[in-house]
Amino acid sequence: MFVGSLGCKSSSCHGGAGPKRSQYITWSRQDFHTKAYAVLLNARSERIADSLGIASATSSARCTVCHSPFQSVAPSRLLPTAHPDEGVSCETCHGAAGGWLRGHTRTDWSYNTRVAAGLHDLRNLYVRANACVACHQNLAPEISKAGHPDLFFELDGQSVAEPKHWKDEEPWTGLRQWLTGQAVALREMSWALANDPQNDDFAIARWDGLAWLCATATSAASIPSPVSQSSGTPGLSDFTSMQTQADTLARRGSTSNWSESSARSLLFALAALDGEFTAKGTANLLLGQRAKRLVFALDRLTNALSQNRGAPLKIEPELNQLFQDVRTLDAFDAPGFATHLRAFRAALDKSG
Repeated sequence: MFVGSLGCKSSSCHGGAGPKRSQYITWSRQDFHTKAYAVLLNARSERIADSLGIASATSSARCTVCHSPFQSVAPSRLLPTAHPDEGVSCETCHGAAGGWLRGHTRTDWSYNTRVAAGLHDLRNLYVRANACVACHQNLAPEISKAGHPDLFFELDGQSVAEPKHWKDEEPWTGLRQWLTGQAVALREMSWALANDPQNDDFAIARWDGLAWLCATATSAASIPSPVSQSSGTPGLSDFTSMQTQADTLARRGSTSNWSESSARSLLFALAALDGEFTAKGTANLLLGQRAKRLVFALDRLTNALSQNRGAPLKIEPELNQLFQDVRTLDAFDAPGFATHLRAFRAALDKSG
């Protein structure tokens, strides 16, 4: 049974003061997920619904599956306190609370006991990534063409931007999140391409960019990976096989071992890929998507190292320039990006 966020808001539970009691307050006051349903009421959503021939975005499963998840739940599993206009609320991520709400604070309940009772094991980064990726990566082509913003899933960066109501205790969690997130995004993207016979050049280029990044990064980091760089024009068999390969990488990535040395080594290796963007024979559309994925990887590695050092690396202007290069890819300048990537590498060398 789904209880709704009201089951969590008591001041003696998650609606109180202090980091261990304020999760509901953080979510309700700061988290954009609370506005997921309200978004369906704005003018852009109305235009998208009209383009798709939908009477109302607030009642169509094509929209509510992500923006109002309780509407996809059988009424027999919803208590009167679970309201569809909550948007993406506590149980969307943590699982239906009926089985564990009363017992999860008991001192004789271990974490594994709570998970066995139905609480989602979000400490497991593979589980965490799967809880987020479907709504943050999958978008039907016709909805995209109707005006829905493009989706770009990057678990670590988006987790950092999220007003946190949790704490990751283990060091280097960020890099494990980054790699796991990229792999599950590749799996989901592969699934979508395998199930859509009308794949366009843009969709395939996005897939290529992510597959290239996963193959290149894992090779440079000496991480055993089944993901190999695509060659030629990918087809249905490539998209189908990549689903299994990417899922295997996601599981490995969620428990991967990182250190300052390995993170630094990968950062420098990726920063030295300027030659990839000056070599002839690769379409500019593909290069733009590869560059975009590369810049986000450099950003997460830089962030992880800065946190470990306790002081930021002095490469902000160069990194900002790279982000500017991939902000819009309509006229991606590959040689210019390569020049700026070399400048980023030079700044890294000076940062020590």
